[in-house]
Amino acid sequence: MKRLIFCLLSLVGLMASAQPKQWTLRECTEYAVSHNLQIKQHYHQQVKQELQLSTARNARLPDLGADINENISFGRGLTSDNTYTNTNTSSTSFSLNTSIPLFTGFQIPNTIQLSKLNLEAATQDLEKAKNDIRTQVAQAYVQILYDKEIMDVANRQIAIDSQQVHRLQVMLDNGKASPAELSQQQATLAQSRLTATQANNDLQLAYLALTQLLELPSPEGFTIVCPDLDGLVNRSIAVSPDVIYTEALVSRPEVAAEQLRLQGTEKSIKIAQAGLYPLLSFSAGLGTNYYSSSDFASEAFGTQLKNNFSQYIGLNLQIPIFNRFSTRNKIRSARVDQEIQMLQLENVKKTLYKEIQQVYYNAIAAQEKWRKSEQAVKAAQDAFTLMEAKYENGKANITEFDDAKNKLMKAESDLVQARYEYLYQTALLDFYRGREFMF
Repeated sequence: MKRLIFCLLSLVGLMASAQPKQWTLRECTEYAVSHNLQIKQHYHQQVKQELQLSTARNARLPDLGADINENISFGRGLTSDNTYTNTNTSSTSFSLNTSIPLFTGFQIPNTIQLSKLNLEAATQDLEKAKNDIRTQVAQAYVQILYDKEIMDVANRQIAIDSQQVHRLQVMLDNGKASPAELSQQQATLAQSRLTATQANNDLQLAYLALTQLLELPSPEGFTIVCPDLDGLVNRSIAVSPDVIYTEALVSRPEVAAEQLRLQGTEKSIKIAQAGLYPLLSFSAGLGTNYYSSSDFASEAFGTQLKNNFSQYIGLNLQIPIFNRFSTRNKIRSARVDQEIQMLQLENVKKTLYKEIQQVYYNAIAAQEKWRKSEQAVKAAQDAFTLMEAKYENGKANITEFDDAKNKLMKAESDLVQARYEYLYQTALLDFYRGREFMF
């Protein structure tokens, strides 16, 4: 008995493990954000900005370089007696040099600040890319839910037509219906099955679209969780587009990115203005050399390196006087870039407001359509029930029956479409306000 129970429990466990995983919307969005290739590209752009910031900060450090030079000359050359003669000479020199920028017209600190702003803007670009993929995943998720309900509507139509075919077959066997009536009803059933096939194809394509967004290799075995929509589709639109827009200006990364870039243009102007200032740097170095000639004996290599060893330190001041108006044009170009960025920020804000307006009024329209569709479904259902009874009692023909059935199917389809359109648009409004999708 214990062995039988153990086998049954093992079988139940195997059946549970064999069932495909059902994905929630949160799981889909998190997976897409982690695996989407465009998001990975934006991540690498962020890493590049981090490297540029590191480079800007390291510009304050001293540099260090070593030089080794070897020269060999043939033919006439200057001797130690200050005369020229045919001789072969060679020289070897070694040096170690360093320099430290002391004053660069505030170019280095402004470059660091600009790199910080660019890094923050790249971070916001990355977040925008994540938001874009979240929106696409949510839209594809809702499309699957919609196509599944349309599939259910089509299957209900098949069940109705199958019932009528069976009824007419029984009536034909009893001599109460003609073969033409049965054939016509069978044709209607075939059309309903074709509609269901198309609905199933649409559902499979919707699954494919979502799995492609998730970068999954295949939609085979992929299913999603159908959330409870009763409380979601009944929620009201409590705020106006202006309120949503005000909140979106604070939370949307695309606005933050352009604001950061606008701040960066001010730093770019100051970097260009650094060309008007003198540059001061400190330098130091070590050096030695070795010299030999074919006309006279030279001291040993090590001895010459020791005797010729030298050191130096110095201050270098570069004063700009005239550089062909290059600095002036750089400053003007930086200010033009600032004007362009101001327009870009304004354009992003206007685009965002238009998007919020569009989503808001889409939600209002979907809400109204949803309410009207509920009334239409009730009326169509009552009409179909009455027509079905008349048809089964021989008081209506199949054309009238199909017309009532098709009107019911269209009303149900319109209701499904309105419900999911309202669900998606209201969720999108919340998303613009900085909240997660609520289904």
